[in-house]
Amino acid sequence: MWLMLAFTSAALLGFYDVFKKKALRDNAVLPVLFLNTLFSSIIFLPFILIGVFSPDTLGGTIFDVPQAGWEVHKYVLLKSFIVLSSWIFGYFGMKHLPITIVGPINATRPVMVLIGAMLIFGERLNLYQWIGVLLAIGSFFLLSRSGKKEGIDFSHNKWIFFIVLAAIMGAISGLYDKYLMKHLPPMLVQSWYNVYQVFIMGPIIALLWWPKRKTTTPFRWEWSIILISIFLSAADFAYFYALSYEDSMISIVSMVRRSSVIVSFTFGAMLFHEKNLRSKAIDLALILIGMFFLYLGTR
Repeated sequence: MWLMLAFTSAALLGFYDVFKKKALRDNAVLPVLFLNTLFSSIIFLPFILIGVFSPDTLGGTIFDVPQAGWEVHKYVLLKSFIVLSSWIFGYFGMKHLPITIVGPINATRPVMVLIGAMLIFGERLNLYQWIGVLLAIGSFFLLSRSGKKEGIDFSHNKWIFFIVLAAIMGAISGLYDKYLMKHLPPMLVQSWYNVYQVFIMGPIIALLWWPKRKTTTPFRWEWSIILISIFLSAADFAYFYALSYEDSMISIVSMVRRSSVIVSFTFGAMLFHEKNLRSKAIDLALILIGMFFLYLGTR
């Protein structure tokens, strides 16, 4: 069941990436991110209020948001900072890079999760896992070759650096999620970390964007901003619920979620008419083969 939830999350995450790319085209990044956190919070606010004023209504269901004190919320707040750091880097990178490059770079995240699992939890890679890791790393270097054809130098392009940082922070978040799901209800974490992000983004908007809004890329409303929040919330719900299963494995869940690159790559070709698709498709195929070997090695 948890594996099916991971695949569901992956499909939803692919559409989230597509709508994020659409919303960010020629648009101000920070307001889009702020509205994303705001709408996501609005989605979960009713569940928080029900948990406060009528706890028996959803008690015992997967939508229950139990009340908790600071000893619990401090861990959720840390989760908010980690995710928001990943999003800020990722949103800026997504705005300035083709989605057919961003998607495959993000697809290397499971490799980082596996390495983190080795260092933190003492896991060791078997032969299949090593093959998967090497294929994923090799595909990254091949992808840099494709990027140069579009004038994107991986070693000197700061937006590539931003996407890589976003992937690293995302991997840290994934490892932390597995820890949280062992101790906390999924809905408590997802609902409150969205709320905390709104309060974190508020000062960022006020200090970094608002004073310079007339001299930087202007903000314009896009209906895809709402779709970002809807698909992300649904993807994360399936993801957290998958990790709540006792026998779930973060290495496999993380790997499966990165298969969202298939959706983002397809729509990058169809909607955004991006270039060098043939060479990128080869790089993508290597990543997916690497994912398959990771799956074989972690069954």
